[in-house]
Amino acid sequence: MHLRRRDFLKFAGAASVMPAVSYRALALEYPTRPVRVVVPYAPGGPTDAITRLLAHKLSERAGKQFYVENMGGGGGNIAMGRVAKMAADGYTLLMINPSYVVNPTLYGSVPYAFEKDFDLVSLAVLTTLVITVHPSVPAHSLKDLIALIKANPGKYSYASPGTGTPGHLVGETFRLSLGLDLVHVPFNSAGLAVGSAIAGHTPICIASPSPAAQQVIEGKLRGLAVTSTKRSQALPDLPTTAEVGYPDVAGDNWQGIVVPTGTPKDITAFLHSEIVRIMALPDIRERLTVLGFEPVASTPGEFAAHCKTEFVKWAKVIQASNIKAQ
Repeated sequence: MHLRRRDFLKFAGAASVMPAVSYRALALEYPTRPVRVVVPYAPGGPTDAITRLLAHKLSERAGKQFYVENMGGGGGNIAMGRVAKMAADGYTLLMINPSYVVNPTLYGSVPYAFEKDFDLVSLAVLTTLVITVHPSVPAHSLKDLIALIKANPGKYSYASPGTGTPGHLVGETFRLSLGLDLVHVPFNSAGLAVGSAIAGHTPICIASPSPAAQQVIEGKLRGLAVTSTKRSQALPDLPTTAEVGYPDVAGDNWQGIVVPTGTPKDITAFLHSEIVRIMALPDIRERLTVLGFEPVASTPGEFAAHCKTEFVKWAKVIQASNIKAQ
């Protein structure tokens, strides 16, 4: 991860004690009707869950309904392409995740222009990834696992939530940076990837804490490390990859709000201000911890810098691994 979490949290904490600023007092009449918040995936996944939490709080605070519309397909491309062409009036928001920065390289051609078609509002949340193994695998640390794979070339495989997902790209970084003969097995969701590892079909799994943490706690999987710059609240006993000597094996999953380019600046400022305040609420922070996420609430500029860094980083991994969208 390239954004400094402590800076984000410091920013969010400061925002929570700032004097209340009423954008309506500055003659902003927004919203006057329901606001659509588009999720580029089917219901039930982490992006959907985070979006519904945020939409519910926005509805409470703004006095108008912020409703979630799921628009799945094309690895997120369908929704991103459609929202990019919608009216820039503040009544359509889009929750993006790493697919926004990954897909232009992964697919070669996408129906939206990276850095042009959207105004970024706020990086809302981050979550780490967890490197786990089936209990039968004779490795109790990441160093053990690396030695085991090197001693048995072609024998081991890892499951991920799908081609081009953070779990896949971190797995490829793991493979490339350490010269490992390791096979990738993509699934259609994190739940399926974790399930495959629990069943022993794929001995290694790299996925977010939301589906993996409880399995580690119950002993159905053995956690070896997390791939963020700091430890996970969901699995505080697991070291980071940097702590155990592999800082290059790093990456996060994240979610953030964008709007079509040209949306009035006072509306994006209002949305950003509300997201900062929502992410500082105790009940939201508690719920995010259960889901394995950490509140961020970055500024638009910080969010843009994060996306640019992620775009460059993952493009190199995709090209080096010759990954193609399936």
